[in-house]
Amino acid sequence: MSLWRPDPTFYPSPKMAMAAPPEKLAYVAMLNANGHQRPDALGVVDVDPASTAYGRLVGQLDMPNVGDELHHFGWNACSASLCPYAPHPHIERRYLIVPGINSSRIHIVDTKPDPKKPQIVKVIEPEALAARTGYASPHTMHCGPEGIYSSALGATNGDGPGGIFIIDHDSFDILGKWELDRGPQYLAYDFWWHLGLDTVITSEWGTPNMVRHGINPEILLKGGYGHKLHIWDLRKRRHLQELDLGAEYQMALELRPAHDPTRAYGFLGVVVSLKDLSASIWVWHRDNGKWGVKKIIEIPAEPADPEKLPPLLEGFKAVPPLITDINLSLDDRFLYISCWGTGEFLQYDVSDPFHPKKTGSIHLGGIVRHAAHPRAPKTELNGGPQMVELSRDGKRIYFTNSLYSPWDVQFYPEGVRSWMVKVDAKPEGGMELDPKFFLESGDLRLHQVRLEGGDTSSDSYCYS
Repeated sequence: MSLWRPDPTFYPSPKMAMAAPPEKLAYVAMLNANGHQRPDALGVVDVDPASTAYGRLVGQLDMPNVGDELHHFGWNACSASLCPYAPHPHIERRYLIVPGINSSRIHIVDTKPDPKKPQIVKVIEPEALAARTGYASPHTMHCGPEGIYSSALGATNGDGPGGIFIIDHDSFDILGKWELDRGPQYLAYDFWWHLGLDTVITSEWGTPNMVRHGINPEILLKGGYGHKLHIWDLRKRRHLQELDLGAEYQMALELRPAHDPTRAYGFLGVVVSLKDLSASIWVWHRDNGKWGVKKIIEIPAEPADPEKLPPLLEGFKAVPPLITDINLSLDDRFLYISCWGTGEFLQYDVSDPFHPKKTGSIHLGGIVRHAAHPRAPKTELNGGPQMVELSRDGKRIYFTNSLYSPWDVQFYPEGVRSWMVKVDAKPEGGMELDPKFFLESGDLRLHQVRLEGGDTSSDSYCYS
């Protein structure tokens, strides 16, 4: 449905988006990962501090099938619709595009007319995805200027290559595979772009066969998971450059480019080093027309009693941080890092992206630490900070604690008891847990979060 005026949640620049009204609802993927034959769900959480239902689940949409493993969903449209070279200012941010990484099924969910009662209006079956693209295991959705972009981990046989495909943001038909010339790219995971530079960045994890049964130690120790970034021409859809971190750095996952379209850099989270189990943050950057990448933060593993470790880690006698998500505030000042293994949530001032400064740390859960929440200080938690989302003004941070069901069971074999929390960020740096916001989800594990009206990883901008 077209609007006479642009959607009021679209903003030309990140500065204007930071002045937007605060969100009152959050949408969260809820996974049935505990062996019960019931479908996953999309939850609606009240995040309005003035509400009597603050911090509680106020709506739930069950999926029509069992076994989807809902993953990184996104909006059908966002501020990228205001870009001058592919303008679509009269569509609205209304639909959530919700993929299942295991089923390869994609759900189109309407959040109007009642945002607390979202409804499925279309389901794209895996056969349609395969016929149009040859891809399977859709992973991450981003709204772009001319359509909805999605990454896929691999091909229909479970091997590679993985890549990107496009969905029409009016009809929700799959248009086809995005790449015209993929060059050496084979593994896939996340993708983002610098719209002002006509550049796409993609990262690497593994094919569906490499990840769907958990970490394969043989592949890991041989350096077989992803460790490269790929640079693409956005308009020409062609591979330009490969940036190899080295096989020591396994699983180059989440990408967060600078929000200011004039800034040619961004941040990458790397899960683990084979050398010492540390995790790391890297910055990619452009220099004299070419792109490079540099490690800027290293987070060491923590020594631990082997008897307190899951079988996968006993021989290492240490807990790896396991950076599984990162996020960047809209002013490009604060980078947030989820260390799912140690249970630490970190804040860094990255105003100078090459010289970050640590400004905050919170512990919650963790493989060994089991740090409690202030609302239930005597209750040990497991899981750890995982999917993280920020409000547009940078004042509120939300994170959940489930990664991916076959990986959950390897690192938390006792079973992940899932929760969602909120953190308040201070303007000068530093943060603290909101003692009033602690959502436990029972049998369903919480994963990706999206905020009403947009958040820091939903939108991209063409103006500064």
